[in-house]
Amino acid sequence: MRTDYRDDGVVALPGALGSECMTLALEAYEWSLDNPGPGASNLPNQASGTFFQDLANPQAFEQYFDLVNHPDLVAILKELFVGKHAWFMYEQVFKKHSGSTRRTPWHQDTPYLPIDGNDLAVIWISFDNVDRDSTLEFVMKSHRGTLFDGSRFDPRDDTAPLYDHADYPRLPDIEANRNQYPIVGWPCSPGDVIVFHPSMLHGGGATTGTQLRRTLSLRYFGEDAVIAERPGAKVANRPKNLHPLHSVRQNPAGSPFRHADFPQTY
Repeated sequence: MRTDYRDDGVVALPGALGSECMTLALEAYEWSLDNPGPGASNLPNQASGTFFQDLANPQAFEQYFDLVNHPDLVAILKELFVGKHAWFMYEQVFKKHSGSTRRTPWHQDTPYLPIDGNDLAVIWISFDNVDRDSTLEFVMKSHRGTLFDGSRFDPRDDTAPLYDHADYPRLPDIEANRNQYPIVGWPCSPGDVIVFHPSMLHGGGATTGTQLRRTLSLRYFGEDAVIAERPGAKVANRPKNLHPLHSVRQNPAGSPFRHADFPQTY
């Protein structure tokens, strides 16, 4: 599994989470919906439905503690990471509901984050049955290729750049040229997980009608994680109560990615 993860950038693990872990995951997810943090928003959507997301709520560390340290999740990390230690970085919740919603645009996560490394993992959990057309999709091995500019999630143009910086090429229009890319995806049921490196090109299917899609991503890092400087990432005079992600951005590029507020899972 570790070899596949390093080579392909993504693995699907059917039935990896037992009922106890899934109960904790749903409780954490519902807490996030009831207690939105500074990053909560409804993403732009030209269809009739609502596409809600929240991430990196600084109050979530305490609420998510039992979940992110659950043996089912720790076992996955120990299989995938080379180093002997791992830390929880942040959570992200998504809810597509109340009508049709757009696809989640193709993008990579690392352009938004001040982190680089091999021992990085996003554990994607769905609380609803997701068929192949609606699931999260990936361009195989793309974590080892070009790091593109971030997407602004502009509903008029999925490739509209976040930074418009010379060091970050504009995202290709993958959806319009699907046959040119090695795209993979798996249908999921509650208890299944998909684990991917945050540098993977990925995007999620749309929803239609009364379809509900509730998903939770848990993001972890290991010993080899280092600070990466991203364009526009350093902002002075941030409030002290924000997530430690905002604090580590101030550290020199290449230094260890560490902060006392990131819980160590093992």
